[in-house]
Amino acid sequence: GPNSCGKSNFLKALSAMKGIVTTTLQRGMKLPLTPFRLNLETVTQPTEFEVSFIVREVKYQYGFSASADQIFDEWLFAFPAGRPQKWFERVWDAESGKHLWKFSQFLQGAKKLWQQSTRENALFLSTAVQLNSEQLKPVFDWFSKTLRFVGTEGLSPESTARFCTGSGKEDVLKFLKAADFNIEDIRVEEKHLPTEPTYEINTVYNDSNGQTVLFNFRDESSGTQKFFSFAEPILDVLANGSVLCIDELNVNLHPKLVQFLVELFHDPKANPKNAQLIFTTHETTILTQEIFRRDQIWFCDKNREQASFLYPLSDFSPKKGKENLELGYLSGRYGALPLVRSFYGVQ
Repeated sequence: GPNSCGKSNFLKALSAMKGIVTTTLQRGMKLPLTPFRLNLETVTQPTEFEVSFIVREVKYQYGFSASADQIFDEWLFAFPAGRPQKWFERVWDAESGKHLWKFSQFLQGAKKLWQQSTRENALFLSTAVQLNSEQLKPVFDWFSKTLRFVGTEGLSPESTARFCTGSGKEDVLKFLKAADFNIEDIRVEEKHLPTEPTYEINTVYNDSNGQTVLFNFRDESSGTQKFFSFAEPILDVLANGSVLCIDELNVNLHPKLVQFLVELFHDPKANPKNAQLIFTTHETTILTQEIFRRDQIWFCDKNREQASFLYPLSDFSPKKGKENLELGYLSGRYGALPLVRSFYGVQ
């Protein structure tokens, strides 16, 4: 989609949902929510989140609505063997100023205690897990352990450097060499500071005489630094079957490297546990049916009120294996293009 259409905000919303689930707030503390500010009605309305995911072959559907001051509604469905079960529901009753609670027989444990311990600015899910609900722990763990984020702001090589100090250096070198980075070795020195450890990173190359030459990591190109920083998150989610969200995957990377990263997740040998990559991009060269299924590509655009909305390529029923998706997108068939006008015609 075009710039400023909401692609990054989509990932920020998912990240905010993770933060609310995994962070414990004291009574009276504000939830980190920013409502849509270009509509007078939505500014005062709760923000609603919902996500569906699969853990250990069971589908879950979890969501909640909240303002900066409190949680309004919260719900969880499970689908063992594909059959829906509503485990709990929490609904805000404006007249009484209290929550109405519903629990099903499918949810086991000290439900009354968990309910009474749930503060207005806290989620029942998080509270129950803190009070030792083993049944709800896989849902909580999906947010805390399975869902990872990498952004263009603050992208740091620290996690990959730390990974290299352990058993991961050979995998990182393999990752870099597969993408045509001719780095022979990586040397990482951990330095302990009063606040937290930091890492001095050097890359090793061979010169024309076969002698080793060290480069400080800061002297590497922006693309090399970014690709190195991607190594640990990508290798980790591939090894564990996790979900990795990356904003603007293509920045500072050659289109072939973007394609390389995407194809890792489509390769059963590299991705035996079905890890998932969710990313935003302006890179149109990867819009091809040789890389993606039609339902895997989503577009983001804005309506007349400047609100973002998303829709899949499959809505347009492109011919399987035949239609040139990049040409179709750039020619405007699928929408989600910037409306560029003549500079001299703008008033």
